[in-house]
Amino acid sequence: MKVVVAAGGTGGHLYPALALVEYIKKQDPNSKFLFIGTKDRLESQVVPQLGYDYVGLNVKGLAGNPLKKAHAALLFVKSIGKAKKVIKKFNPDIVVGFGGYPSASALEAAASLKIKTMIHEQNSIVGKANQLVMKKVDAIVTCYEKCNEVFPKDKIHMLGNPRATIAKEAKFDEEYFKSLGLDLEKKTILIVMGSLGSSSVNELMKSALKGVDDNLQFLYVCGKDNSQDLNLFENQKNIHVVPYVDTLRIYGHVDGMVCRAGATTLAEVTALGIPSIVIPSPYVANNHQFYNASMLLRQQACRIIEEKDLNAETLQGQIVSLYANPIVYEQTHEHALQMGKPNAAYDIIDLLKNICKKGN
Repeated sequence: MKVVVAAGGTGGHLYPALALVEYIKKQDPNSKFLFIGTKDRLESQVVPQLGYDYVGLNVKGLAGNPLKKAHAALLFVKSIGKAKKVIKKFNPDIVVGFGGYPSASALEAAASLKIKTMIHEQNSIVGKANQLVMKKVDAIVTCYEKCNEVFPKDKIHMLGNPRATIAKEAKFDEEYFKSLGLDLEKKTILIVMGSLGSSSVNELMKSALKGVDDNLQFLYVCGKDNSQDLNLFENQKNIHVVPYVDTLRIYGHVDGMVCRAGATTLAEVTALGIPSIVIPSPYVANNHQFYNASMLLRQQACRIIEEKDLNAETLQGQIVSLYANPIVYEQTHEHALQMGKPNAAYDIIDLLKNICKKGN
């Protein structure tokens, strides 16, 4: 299979795309890939380092004053022309877009060339780039029912995020787990807070985790740039602070998470049935993290604390009520599992193959 993969701007778009490519390669080592993204964002560095052919487009979001929007629109039109040339030369079986404006450029180009197309929407709120092309593509893969409010219903396949499959099949690394100071016999709560300001959240954590049940152990990821915070809990033996953790290597022994509501994180959490306390970032487009988390909350698959309500008392209260109550914990675990899509990568590949067959 020859596949053009288009994803731009953020890890939320890029990493599900890379996960899908990984599984396509497992099934068909002879598959060929061409990535299309931006010239200067994350994917422009990561993808070439992984050895894939890469083309960067000069595109910008349609935001700002009228002059900036007009300039962005002109760049977008030009980018479609460039995408059309590279796609025509590569001659793929299908073009798959994962969001971001380079994705829209590639899909517009593919549609004009009568090449099969599919888009993947990771979030519950449909991104602008996917809205631009949704009527022209052959199929749309979603993760949440809320997308049905926007996308053409006859094109929707709610198959989930390929990262869910990566998480489900990740091998537990016992030695790595122990190297973090963790005890295999204790229930482990992983805290990964992402972009929250380090000083404020660290002070909050000191209070929130004070006096929490010693039968729980916490792994708090403070961030690579916050090494000064590694000794925050030196007097509490059940709390371990690290600058970074490879979550895939320890997921097999993570019993709970306190985390943001990014699409990839929630896909992994539900695939594994991990009961989570979710603190959606309010600093993202269309407040999509809140809506992502709300989809889980509706099914009683997580707890939510909005950042405006986040303090030591609210966080400690949720930790105790969720992780110290076996009945509530087990119910939340089961509800999270019910929402998970651990076979997402395989299901999406089956869909891709069916789309390509229809084109022959």
